[in-house]
Amino acid sequence: MDIITTIILGIIEGFTEFLPISSTGHLIVASEFLGLKQTNVTKAFEVIIQFAAILAVFFNYRDKFSIKKIDLWTKVFLAFLPIGVVGFIFSHQIKDLFSINIVAVMFIIGGIIFLVVEKCFIPQQREQIDDVELVTYKQALVIGFAQVFALIPGTSRAGSTIIGALLVKFSRRASAEFSFLLAFPVMSAVTAYDLFKHYKEFDSQHLLSLGIGFIVSFIVAFITIKLFLKFLEKFTFVAFGVYRIIFGIALLILFN
Repeated sequence: MDIITTIILGIIEGFTEFLPISSTGHLIVASEFLGLKQTNVTKAFEVIIQFAAILAVFFNYRDKFSIKKIDLWTKVFLAFLPIGVVGFIFSHQIKDLFSINIVAVMFIIGGIIFLVVEKCFIPQQREQIDDVELVTYKQALVIGFAQVFALIPGTSRAGSTIIGALLVKFSRRASAEFSFLLAFPVMSAVTAYDLFKHYKEFDSQHLLSLGIGFIVSFIVAFITIKLFLKFLEKFTFVAFGVYRIIFGIALLILFN
């Protein structure tokens, strides 16, 4: 994998992982355009750039990672359980879903859902939760079940959890922040599993590419989290809904 490709994929992972536009979907499409085949080396690279994105969450929310926040993390872990169980049981079936057409369709469906939620649900909410630490166990579980849909490529883990949070009356900012925190156990579990499977690829021959991808992904993810929260202080998720629909339609046209 050359340096330019490494940088491109690092940017895509860092930028899309925490936005409701599916990092997996974008990486699949980017790999198609770049002519990359799914080898053990590319899978190991994906592990590294995902790990970098996880660290970006930690460094943005260091104050949340303490024993004093055990109640919050208990609820985050509860929200993690549905996707952890379903993903483990149906891992082979989920792998069979990876295709450009499925990614495109789920982009469009997700975009429509965002527009419907913004138009029909949020305006009717008189009171919203603006602090992730006020999440209840019931709300956490609802968000967790919403996250299960992220197992379908193109749905977006961030998108499904944000939608779930919006539907249980979280503010846009709080929805995004809970999604960030929930990414930590989800991505840690996936990364640890993939690291165990592909650890042999982390040799000196590939260290430069892996290191560059890690640094690029971390920096971009760290900045993206901050900018995304700033964006939500003034704007809605409508732009993401529209983008998803346009991107999904473009994929159907280009690859069919």
